[in-house]
Amino acid sequence: MSDRSNKLNEMGSARPIKLSERLRRGRRAERARLRSAGATLEDLVVITGFSGAGKSTAMAVFEDAGYFCVDNLPPEMIRSLFELFQHEGSRVRSAAVVSDVRGGAYFDALRSVLEDLDSSPLHYRVIFLEADDQTLLDRYKETRRRHPLAPSGSVAQGIAAERALLAPIRERAEFCVDTGGLTAGALRRRLADELLPASRPASLAVTFTSFGHKHGPMRDADLAFDVRFLPNPHYELALRPLTGLDPEVVAHIDSDGALEEFYAHLLPLLDYLLPQYLREGKSHLVVGIGCTGGRHRSVAIAERLAAHYAAAGEHTIDVAHRDIDKVPRG
Repeated sequence: MSDRSNKLNEMGSARPIKLSERLRRGRRAERARLRSAGATLEDLVVITGFSGAGKSTAMAVFEDAGYFCVDNLPPEMIRSLFELFQHEGSRVRSAAVVSDVRGGAYFDALRSVLEDLDSSPLHYRVIFLEADDQTLLDRYKETRRRHPLAPSGSVAQGIAAERALLAPIRERAEFCVDTGGLTAGALRRRLADELLPASRPASLAVTFTSFGHKHGPMRDADLAFDVRFLPNPHYELALRPLTGLDPEVVAHIDSDGALEEFYAHLLPLLDYLLPQYLREGKSHLVVGIGCTGGRHRSVAIAERLAAHYAAAGEHTIDVAHRDIDKVPRG
């Protein structure tokens, strides 16, 4: 039996499974014993469901929340992973694994593995992702991939075989979600809102990167700001060898107050945009700051923005300078 309450969406029905208080006390005692012995695993999430239903997206939600994640794990290895994490010295507190029909014949063991976990002290959850046949067919057409259960046949045949194989696993799932009609961002938001512990709020990793336009545009920037309108230290011979990391350069850029005026507009804009990207399900945002050579103005601004948002403590902040080491020419 399991002490987990089935939390199904409207596609299923809530069927709480009750445990005796004696068994509950036994599990709590065993968890306490494992913690005292140095084992730290507190949560194991098993992600399964239909091929093309969004399992990779689901795993990314937990990975972004700091879970140790493994994709395409054969069911029998879930036991081994659980045992490994129970060893003294393991620092893994939360883990998420994807196990599905890509495991071939090994997937048949998933049901018995879950039954074994029921008798263990471990808190685990099964997340089952599904979609209707037409949605799955459309997704396979977009990716042009073969179905793992029909490598030489039709995708429809593979989906039908998978539906029969997965039926017993769906019955055991704590959380079932129909991903048809959901964008990747919407799926991420739903899973994060309903499945992540309250102590693990989703956060955005933001990298502020300076670059020089004359060395080429930033190919991976999600947002890019051109700051070539600010005073250019390059034309001051004493400042040319320096970079935006030097206070003399920053002072020159702000000599007429233009830099602080720019921040007065830019910071409120970023304060608005960062939560919007997070709400849309984005986990990493690259903000490019471009000047002419990528050594002075863009560097100073990227450093200031990184320091500002790092001090706020709401996001994971990094700063990079793509072209700072390129030697300036006269």
